[in-house]
Amino acid sequence: MTAHVHPAAAAPAARAPHPLRTEFLRGSTPWAAVALLVALGWALAATAAQWQGSWGATTGRLSTAAAVIGVPFALAAGAWRGGRERRRRMTDLRASSPRTPLAQFLTAALPLACVLAGAYLVVVAGALLACAPYVSAGGPVPAVFAGDALSVAACAVLGQVAGRVVPWRAAPPVLAVAGYVLAGVGTGSPSGPAALVPASLRLVGDDGLPVWWCPLVSALFTAGLAAAAVLARSARRRGTALLPLTASLAAAALLLHTGDGRVRDNPLAHRQVCDESTTPHVCVNATRPDLLPEAVRVLSGVTARLHGVQNVPVRFEDLSRRPRADEVELPMLTPLGWWSVRGRVLDPRGYAWQAALNLVQVRPECGRTPSAGRVRAVDGAVLRWLAPRSAWRDDRERSVRSARERGDAGAAAGFRAEDRAYARLAALGDDERRAWLGRYFATVRECSPDGSGVPSL
Repeated sequence: MTAHVHPAAAAPAARAPHPLRTEFLRGSTPWAAVALLVALGWALAATAAQWQGSWGATTGRLSTAAAVIGVPFALAAGAWRGGRERRRRMTDLRASSPRTPLAQFLTAALPLACVLAGAYLVVVAGALLACAPYVSAGGPVPAVFAGDALSVAACAVLGQVAGRVVPWRAAPPVLAVAGYVLAGVGTGSPSGPAALVPASLRLVGDDGLPVWWCPLVSALFTAGLAAAAVLARSARRRGTALLPLTASLAAAALLLHTGDGRVRDNPLAHRQVCDESTTPHVCVNATRPDLLPEAVRVLSGVTARLHGVQNVPVRFEDLSRRPRADEVELPMLTPLGWWSVRGRVLDPRGYAWQAALNLVQVRPECGRTPSAGRVRAVDGAVLRWLAPRSAWRDDRERSVRSARERGDAGAAAGFRAEDRAYARLAALGDDERRAWLGRYFATVRECSPDGSGVPSL
């Protein structure tokens, strides 16, 4: 007789999903990744005008986001995950599992740590892609983002250890607040114990460059603490926790010794690139050469009116030092978001007016000399000629109205003198005006007691 086999018995038994796959796809893990992704993405998008177009500003903003948002979130998410067994009353079931406590902990902790680090790296990739079209000097430092991602992952593991040790429902928010306070300490001081705070790199703009190995050492410090806590809690031989603890202490000693040396000086910040086709030449800092065409365009009205004029400064300079005798300071282009955004000057007329003001207001203070009023009127007339500004009229009307209300006859007379000087300057022929301006700029840094050094109008 032929034995009949039931179809269900003949079918191979379905393979149970791997525990890691279950932890990755179910429970709070994917939702935690989405929440961190949204929080980081929103924070970066809301401040895009302040970093988009500068590798240094982008790197600093991403590192700050990791410290202020990523680390507290990872601590809280880990603590919530660590108290899961107590909340679900699964402690006895977990203890009866054939897997070791260390294997059980890693199965639960690693997926959360990986997805949170991955969410941060996704935001990093998006920010770098958004920055790339508007920047033309320097480049990103991948070690900074790798170190920050490892720090976020290590904090998730530390939070999970804390959640198992103290299965208190208020533990996640308490850890989140503690992480936020630590982030404030880390961003408020570049050295001392603040150097040990995860993702505490202080980088503002392009004047500094991060030392590439410091973020990795910082991550080693945090990861060593996390590994030591895991082994001390779950390993059969708890003495093995001394190995990662030793590595963490060595990393801490190196970070404390380095102090504020984690950021070095950017050599590009001491150079500038210039357009020599204008008078004066226009130079911008070498960290932002992409802004040179924009600066030349915005200042074209001022430089065109100075074409052919003698004794003007040689260049608009854009360095951290004081201008030399033959230079004048370029109006500010940074920090981003205040003066320029994505390679464009926010207020072109105001920027040109400030450049003209820098050309004119280099004269020593005349004080109460008899020539002071006439010199101020001449300076004001030249400023109005170099950079006519629509908003200037409103400022002028308010100043005149205020002088009348105060009964300040001296101020009103000064405004009338400036108007007469400007009318005479505008009425001059081109060659005559260029000659007069040449005499004016030859004495623009002087203020003689009798005013004889400044040509009259």
